[in-house]
Amino acid sequence: MPGGMLVRGDGDDNNLHHDHETAATSSAGPMIKIDVAYGSAQHQLFAPSHSTVGELKKQIAEKTGLEPDRQRVLFRGKEKEDNVHLSSAGMKDKSKILVLENPTSKVKKVEEMANIEEKVEESIARKETKVEEIKETEELSKAFAAVARVRSEVDKLSERVAAIEVAVNSGTKIAAEEFDVSAELLMRELLKLDGIEAEGEAKLQRKAEVRRVQGFHETLDKLKARNSYPFHDSNKAASVTTKWETFDSGMGSSTAPPPQPMSSSTKVTEEWEKFD
Repeated sequence: MPGGMLVRGDGDDNNLHHDHETAATSSAGPMIKIDVAYGSAQHQLFAPSHSTVGELKKQIAEKTGLEPDRQRVLFRGKEKEDNVHLSSAGMKDKSKILVLENPTSKVKKVEEMANIEEKVEESIARKETKVEEIKETEELSKAFAAVARVRSEVDKLSERVAAIEVAVNSGTKIAAEEFDVSAELLMRELLKLDGIEAEGEAKLQRKAEVRRVQGFHETLDKLKARNSYPFHDSNKAASVTTKWETFDSGMGSSTAPPPQPMSSSTKVTEEWEKFD
């Protein structure tokens, strides 16, 4: 334009963008097609010839799902390092590469899986232990409660046995059925105790209650025997013996016992003798 001013047309923008792309392509090299074989699968990738093997691995990961650090890229039978450029490695358009999984990564993966499994097992074991502890606590609580219920019933029966003992000691005759019923009630509580599964302190409490019930059984047996034979008591037996000894001493003394009044039958007999 006049005055020395330069005017840029609209088409110049497109030309400038094209120039940048051309410069970028020239700096990274021309695009080449790479045929990738991974297992039984075949893939095609496009990459600049000046890009590195490490950059190519990123594209391979997108196609195969195999992470770059687990890849081994082989070209013409040799493994290529990540920092090597494709052109430097001799790769050209339509070159073929083989991708294998790194055995080290397999071992690492196996170790990771093993660690995960171990952690899972430890977690399960902790949960099982916790569940077992909760279960043991619940069972222990049930055992304590069961023993406590039996103890309450035995307390009532102990009062029953005590009342029978007071009656027998006072000389009161007790019906045999009372002993049998009391013994039966005690036996029921003994069976309840036998059916309680307990450990630790609960087991000791159950054992103590069993001995307590057995003690009441023995007391009932003794009271029943005394009730059947009231003179079995040594004090009463001594009292009766003293009376018999007194009687015997009277018979053996030199002084005759005082004369007894004559009965009516004796008097009649004497009168008939006089008549004869």
